[in-house]
Amino acid sequence: MKARNKRLIFVIVGVAGLAVAAGLVLNALNSNVAFFFSPTEVKADKAPKDRTFRLGGMVVDKSLKREDDGLTVHFQVTDKLETMDVTFVGILPDLFQEGQGVVAQGKLGSNGVFMADEVLAKHDETYMPPEVQDAIEKGEKANMQKNVSTN
Repeated sequence: MKARNKRLIFVIVGVAGLAVAAGLVLNALNSNVAFFFSPTEVKADKAPKDRTFRLGGMVVDKSLKREDDGLTVHFQVTDKLETMDVTFVGILPDLFQEGQGVVAQGKLGSNGVFMADEVLAKHDETYMPPEVQDAIEKGEKANMQKNVSTN
């Protein structure tokens, strides 16, 4: 076999190896991506049914209910237009409060309740995740347009 053919085979095998490695990396990254959805988008069936995603908005005042086991909590998240029920089993972050911004990561249950695996609360007095802020602003605009059209 000529040296030229050996180099060509070496280059082809190298490119194929890189393609396989890139495919594996992209597959791993895709399976770990959790997209953000607001309650309005979830109610409009834009969220995946069988994949993990993030739900964000404001915790509805007086919606927090704790079960007797001390770990299971139920609360509602709103974007000022739609409201979603959320169930979480675990210890809530110290900064978690009603009326504050929250992002919960989990899956949508068959009963329409969001089953959170992780709950993230804002970390200071003024910060709110950009996705949550955008969802709330969209909800407020939609509410204002709805109120104007009914009057």
